[in-house]
Amino acid sequence: MPTLIAKPTRITSAGNKPKLIDEYIGRVNSGHSGISVAHMRSPGGWVEPGQTPEFEEYTLVLKGTLRVEHKGGSLDVTAGQGVIAHAGEWVSYSTPGDEGAEYVAICVPAFGIETVHRDAEA
Repeated sequence: MPTLIAKPTRITSAGNKPKLIDEYIGRVNSGHSGISVAHMRSPGGWVEPGQTPEFEEYTLVLKGTLRVEHKGGSLDVTAGQGVIAHAGEWVSYSTPGDEGAEYVAICVPAFGIETVHRDAEA
């Protein structure tokens, strides 16, 4: 029988401004360690510390622009576009536009604070 996910769990975000993270599937809300699915809403000017995660992160931008910095430069991912951040590669996410961004992030295996390996904040 399928499992209904009746509501997400709100997760505390990293970064310079509050970002809404609603986890539907993952370690916290459903107890799944193989995958996580979260709905993200970040304000304009939000910046997250860089990270070198052990998981792949697949992101679909629904509204606004999500900037993904990487060792070779940066990508601006806009509404209707997606991006894959590969395991073991350094990335930093931000929303430079005034409108911020709304997006869905899927991590395989699931996001974990112990596997994200964030840079030390200055």
